[in-house]
Amino acid sequence: MLIGNPAENRLLSSLPAEDLKLMRRHLRNAVLASQSILFETDDHIGKAYFPHRGAISLVTVLASGQMVENATIGRDGMLGGFAALDGQPATCRAIVHIEGTASTIDMESLRQIARARNAVEAMLLRHERALLAQTQQVAACNASHALEARLCRWLLRARDACGGTTLSSTQEAIAEMLSVRRTSISLVAHTLQQAGLIRTRRGHIEILNEQALRDSACECYVATAARHERLFTSTGPQGDGMQAGREISLGNSAVADLRS
Repeated sequence: MLIGNPAENRLLSSLPAEDLKLMRRHLRNAVLASQSILFETDDHIGKAYFPHRGAISLVTVLASGQMVENATIGRDGMLGGFAALDGQPATCRAIVHIEGTASTIDMESLRQIARARNAVEAMLLRHERALLAQTQQVAACNASHALEARLCRWLLRARDACGGTTLSSTQEAIAEMLSVRRTSISLVAHTLQQAGLIRTRRGHIEILNEQALRDSACECYVATAARHERLFTSTGPQGDGMQAGREISLGNSAVADLRS
């Protein structure tokens, strides 16, 4: 698999040039293998991920072993931002749903850069608020909306996360994320395929008619997509209620190390 460029991640590419240059010095490339677990609930998170391609699912695992997806992270986001802000352990499992690539950074390096650079800290705060909003929207969606609308919402969100219209996922895996039976997903997917919205083949789902899929999705897709787009239009610490020109909390020597 080809390794991507950090600029393929929209969150990283939204940073000012000097901040992105600083981040690049600490970034490493990684392959996101399908179904690999990046961390478990209560794990210490040692690094953050900025996907270029692919999709990472945040899931809650019940005592029965059943998984329910809370959020999808892709090229318009990151994994591990909350750990850089507060150092707390993971609150859920992170599993690669669709294989891809990512830039990774050691958590302590990201934490120091965020303390030294207002724009990086602001980026983390904006993203974590958007991620929290996505988890709340998904919870409401799972409780209130019909399966067809939920599946359309999931496909569109996965498309945004991956940046492509062909998704490497099985109906069984999607059923697990939506916490429904595989036969239920198969029936809805067949209906969507008959209507010309998608094409399914072994291990892949291709989106054929995005507008029709949007029309069939519930309000939750548009709400989530709008919040993610605001990540790239609301820049700078002032846009997040942070005090401009605040004192940097790192010592001078630490800042010098980061900038060298």
